[in-house]
Amino acid sequence: MTESESSTDVRILTAPTVYVLGRQTIDDAALTQFLNDHGVSWQSDSAIAAEVLTESAGRVCYMSFARPRPGGNAAYLGHIMEVGHGSVLEHAVWNLLITGVSRSLTHELVRHRAGMGYSQLSQRYVDESVAEYVEPAIIAADPELHAIWRDAVAHAHRSYVTLADKLHAKLADPGAAAAAMLPPDADRTTRRKTARQAARSVLPNATETKIFVTANARALRHFLEQRGSAFAEPEIRTLANVILNILQQESPNLFGDYQRVPLPDGTYEIQTAFKKV
Repeated sequence: MTESESSTDVRILTAPTVYVLGRQTIDDAALTQFLNDHGVSWQSDSAIAAEVLTESAGRVCYMSFARPRPGGNAAYLGHIMEVGHGSVLEHAVWNLLITGVSRSLTHELVRHRAGMGYSQLSQRYVDESVAEYVEPAIIAADPELHAIWRDAVAHAHRSYVTLADKLHAKLADPGAAAAAMLPPDADRTTRRKTARQAARSVLPNATETKIFVTANARALRHFLEQRGSAFAEPEIRTLANVILNILQQESPNLFGDYQRVPLPDGTYEIQTAFKKV
């Protein structure tokens, strides 16, 4: 959802968007060759590559292909989570592109290091003169607070545009003090980047950003439990719920154990009996 601020080229966002850009596939021929080479036959009842790969990895640990547990993939992965054999879940990986979130959120998101990789929008290279900002729901719900927040963001945005334009002009002027801070052979691209990286200092934490995330199932579960908690910041808790919706469709046997509990702010706490797998 957005609210246009045409007079200042500012758009206000209230919800994140998550795109699944990549997911694993399985080489059935290679798996069959492995089983044949070791004199066993086995076939998972799941058609989801992440679930088959996770089950295959777990069965390699004990070479239990010939003695499958009753209940198929769902029962097998349920047992894995019940006993806390979380390393098996690291073999299932997704590529997610997240937009419509604030830099405040991504400062928290990138603290999740093990099993997660990131590539984020660069404010040094990307022009923010037509920008988007993420408004906290608790402020958006109150007209007076919304007006104060909107005015503050619009002022910061105008300051960024003015600073970037004036800095770029001064960096092109050999007589300006700013130009002396660059190498004498600095080209237009260098001047533009230098202007933007300095001007961005006035942009608020609410500035929208885009971030590409590659993560395995174990790391994603840790993220869901930490950031889906009632004690988490509401914006990142909202994102955790959006990601959970996607992952429960992508792989119900790896993420179907999570339940949602409504909270007074309109978001949901994410809970599971299999914590810290």
